Amino acid sequence: MALALYRTMQRIRAFENAAETASQGGVSAYGQQAGGAARVRGPLHLSTGQEAVPAGVCAHLRPSDYLTSTHRGHGHTLAKGADLARMMAELFGKATGFNGGKGGSMHIADFSVGMLGANGVVAAGLPVAVGAAHAQKLRSLLPGGGASDDITVCFFGDGAINRGPFLEALNWAQVYGLPVLFVCEDNRWSATTASGPMTAGDGASARAVALGIPATPVDGNDVFAVHEAAGRLVAEVRAGQGPRLLHALTYRVKGHVSVDVAAYRDPAELAAALETDPIARARARLRADGIEEARLVQIERESLDEVQAALDAADAAPWPEVAAAFTDVQTTGAGQWR
Repeated sequence: MALALYRTMQRIRAFENAAETASQGGVSAYGQQAGGAARVRGPLHLSTGQEAVPAGVCAHLRPSDYLTSTHRGHGHTLAKGADLARMMAELFGKATGFNGGKGGSMHIADFSVGMLGANGVVAAGLPVAVGAAHAQKLRSLLPGGGASDDITVCFFGDGAINRGPFLEALNWAQVYGLPVLFVCEDNRWSATTASGPMTAGDGASARAVALGIPATPVDGNDVFAVHEAAGRLVAEVRAGQGPRLLHALTYRVKGHVSVDVAAYRDPAELAAALETDPIARARARLRADGIEEARLVQIERESLDEVQAALDAADAAPWPEVAAAFTDVQTTGAGQWR
């Protein structure tokens, strides 16, 4: 299991680094102008430095478990088992992507592994997760529905706890005793603003406890600590004990989007955070446990090769047909295409 966790983190890091490079010049923001060379267009929110959280949590999940994500959801999607090549194609806007190239980075979904979708709206994944968990509970109660201990896991950031859906979702989950694990990826930043000064009280854990939901803090840059804590909480949720919250303290190494150099951040803060890089910490732990360096290098190399193959496939993949623009569109019956 230790090497599997390390492999998941390396795959996420390799994917994020490649996506970052492919997105340069893809959006006009933070003083930069979009150019013609970018292969990934639009905002791209990276989870670099946060790999231990999705790796440690999703190692306990089944394909039949549900997961909701955030606008920073590449790592969650990969850790849940989604195909890396199809995800890269989605970022490129190609027809072979999960959503036919229509969703892009912020709206990736893969129902085949229970990944219900990333979400471009802060905190919007919380009520989606609660709805999914409520559906799971109702299905298990229906005649012929069959008993099930499937659960829903909801990832969200520290910025989300200051928005209404956070309170509404946790309250609903607790009132109805829903099988949902809330995972706060506390990366210290809400877009370009430090979260601490604008968050009253003791944060996500304290607010969950105030609603009667047990909360567990964990070092979110220690994949083994995350794995242990998540395993215990997942087991409690599966056992029908109601919702739980995992508060993982981590750090967002990159800026808000891939073209954001985060000039608003104190360089000393970033330097200190890099000293606790989750992959470096896991590597040191594995070496101390007797894993040969050559094996770790091989895992890293395999991850890089897999991502390069995904890049090549995404480059070669076809663009969506023009007619695809008129599919997957909701109509209220009042309009007519012309």
